[in-house]
Amino acid sequence: MFFNRKKKRKDRLLFSMKSAKHSSSKSKANDNNRNEELETAVFHSRVIICVGISILMVIILFCNLYYLQIISYHDYQTRSNQNRIKVVPVVPPRGIIYDRNHVVLAENSPVYHLVLFPNKQINTEQSIRELNKLLTLSLREKDIKRIMFESRTRKRFTGVELSNFLSEEQIATFAVNSYRYPNAQVVANLKRYYPFADITTHATGYVSRINQNDVKLLEEQGKLDNYEGSTEIGKLGIEKYYEDYLHGVTGSSKVEVNSHGQVVRTLSYLPPEPGRDLTLTIDIRLQYHVQEVLGKMKGAVVAIDPTNGEILAMYSNPSYDPNPFVRGIRSSEYNRLLNNPNHPLINRATQGGYAPASTVKPLMCVMGLNEKLITVNGSFFGPPYFKLPGSSHQFRDWRAWGHGWMDLYRAIEISADTYFYDLAYRAGINRIHDYLDRFGFGKKTGIDLSEESLGINPSREWKRSRFRQAWHLGDTVPIGIGQGYWTSTLMQLAKAHSTLANYGVTTTPHLLKDVTDPLTQNRTPYEQKEPIDSLKVTDPKYYEACRIGMYLVVNGPEGTGRRAFFGAKYKAAGKSGTAQVVSIKQGEKYNASKLKLEHRDNALFVAYAPFKKPRILVAVILENEGGGSTKAAPVARSIIDKYLLDLYPNGYMGDPEPQIVKFGMGGTVILQ
Repeated sequence: MFFNRKKKRKDRLLFSMKSAKHSSSKSKANDNNRNEELETAVFHSRVIICVGISILMVIILFCNLYYLQIISYHDYQTRSNQNRIKVVPVVPPRGIIYDRNHVVLAENSPVYHLVLFPNKQINTEQSIRELNKLLTLSLREKDIKRIMFESRTRKRFTGVELSNFLSEEQIATFAVNSYRYPNAQVVANLKRYYPFADITTHATGYVSRINQNDVKLLEEQGKLDNYEGSTEIGKLGIEKYYEDYLHGVTGSSKVEVNSHGQVVRTLSYLPPEPGRDLTLTIDIRLQYHVQEVLGKMKGAVVAIDPTNGEILAMYSNPSYDPNPFVRGIRSSEYNRLLNNPNHPLINRATQGGYAPASTVKPLMCVMGLNEKLITVNGSFFGPPYFKLPGSSHQFRDWRAWGHGWMDLYRAIEISADTYFYDLAYRAGINRIHDYLDRFGFGKKTGIDLSEESLGINPSREWKRSRFRQAWHLGDTVPIGIGQGYWTSTLMQLAKAHSTLANYGVTTTPHLLKDVTDPLTQNRTPYEQKEPIDSLKVTDPKYYEACRIGMYLVVNGPEGTGRRAFFGAKYKAAGKSGTAQVVSIKQGEKYNASKLKLEHRDNALFVAYAPFKKPRILVAVILENEGGGSTKAAPVARSIIDKYLLDLYPNGYMGDPEPQIVKFGMGGTVILQ
């Protein structure tokens, strides 16, 4: 067996040697058969191709460099500058608002903000939490989440506000620790501030943050570019109505910034044009007095110069502080205002709709005289009630036993309802509607405020449109005493009585006195609309007769306002009104104690003084306070006293020589 194995190994070795010899001989044959010229040609072609590709790539590279460096130089230079240079809008300072004596009603106060600029190299959330703890910013968890969201969505170099108001102590604390927070800055700007708070809110209005609706409106008006960088816009009152004057023109500043968005240097600066300063017709002293007189009573007061339409005071009670709206009012604060049962957000002087009640009786007399329905000395017997022909319904007089015989003078003096029921019945709703329209009821007064209601000047068409019902004679009768479907704003009532006090000449009530350019100090007075005689009565004596009737209300022996104006150092004229809020059934008597507070009568009074040449006219509405002569008249007296005797005592106060005159059945009075 061992011999066989040895033989097999020897055979394998011999076979291997033969194979090697065969391969060697074959290799020699292949070497002899190689084409060296072909290999050289292939090699050269490959070298040429590689060189060509290399040259092409170099050409492409240089072409691209040429495109980037030469052709697209300006484009890429602009992009580079955008990363380094930033054009910052410079918001103009808002115009200051003054009262007629140059007392500041709205100003710009410096406010310091803490702004965080997000940086990838710095932990933003950690910075927020540390600054919140260091400066006691009182940021809640949801506030931190909101700030983090804003930091991720804001554009580069746009900061996120951590606090919109820093105290001096907080500023000092941050200054000491600012090296630890290179991504945070204290930024100063001007915020609107109303020093008199709720006293002037409904007149001046307020500014607040620009919202999407504001942006849309500005874009439609082509003013959006001028608000670049601005965060606030006028929302109510004078701030809104004269926004174009107050805002100014936005400037710009070209600055160089570093990678953190911090300004390194200013390259160029285009200064903004500051907003115009406004001087209002309001006297803040009289405004403050009105607030004191009203106290906790709901209502409104309008004091106006009837000769030119300047509003001396306009106050709605209760009011509210507008300053929280500037900083950004919290939802809880706004809900308290919105759900307040006394509705402080409503301007009762221009938005409240009230039945004008007996205050309109002198105006009805102007219509009656001009339409020849009554005469100055024509007599009328005033029974306890008025009834339409063929009707059993009684339109009761305020005096249960009636007033007896009267003429126009006495009818206004004692405010006899039956006299005016009869007048309205004979005039008809068409004529009444026409004259009310001429006096300005049912339409805007033209006051420079956007917040104004129209009221209701009733007509056949109005009732058909509103209730889909025909007009009835019974609807006309209560219109004669300012009740029924008729509603008016206090401003409309003041304007109508100013027309009467001016013998039919109508002036537009306004709050603006003049506009001043703070750079040049050029002053532009308010453009007064041309006064017009809107009534065009056939005899000017008709106005005088109705004015005398109002004079008797205050000075006559039976005047409903004589107690309130007793002992006044001037001679005034006025008219009281008591407006029913709910209807009283036939046969029942009005008893305030049995009614809910909100169902009690409204008290009104309109008065002007001095009688012959009025310097001030006051209109008062007190909600649910009862009689106009007992509640509203003393308020009007106090305001006129303040204006004529305290604030402006050196003006006209009446003729030096009084005259004792008797006007028909109105009794004997001293006319001065």
